[in-house]
Amino acid sequence: MKHIPKPQEGEYAAYAAVYVNQYKDGNILESLANNMQVVIDLYKSLSAEKLEYRYAEGKWSLKEVLVHIADVERIFAYRALRIARQDSTPLPSFDENMYIDNAATPERSLENILQEYEGIRHATIAMYNGFSDNALNYMGITSGNPTSVRALAYIIYGHEQHHLNIIKERYL
Repeated sequence: MKHIPKPQEGEYAAYAAVYVNQYKDGNILESLANNMQVVIDLYKSLSAEKLEYRYAEGKWSLKEVLVHIADVERIFAYRALRIARQDSTPLPSFDENMYIDNAATPERSLENILQEYEGIRHATIAMYNGFSDNALNYMGITSGNPTSVRALAYIIYGHEQHHLNIIKERYL
């Protein structure tokens, strides 16, 4: 898999540092592939009742967390594609709560959600493997902040890791 150097400050919004800093070392694309299996194994080990569990009123169920992870990866990968293709159009923020509210998650099976998640992850890795080294350094504007293509790979990883940590702390 392609080696993607860790981004430097200035390649992502200050608030995204919490995600970028989740990653310690190794190959980010291999880590994304490995994490995919961790997530799949974790979710397949959960009971139907646990998948609907919310640790507090107004918080997402475990199924909704997985849909959120997939939604965010799809959006961030799309941002990476746009920037890598040198589309200079600023890319807006999105309301993650609105996305979950409109995802029909309770009606979806875990198998369907995992299939979508896995497909998105494979597509993200394939896309990044196809980017030129130059494209990885291209900068665009996302949510009002300068962002590099390579930073988005690390943000995708860190966002998922952030939610895995919350799952371990508050759901399991």
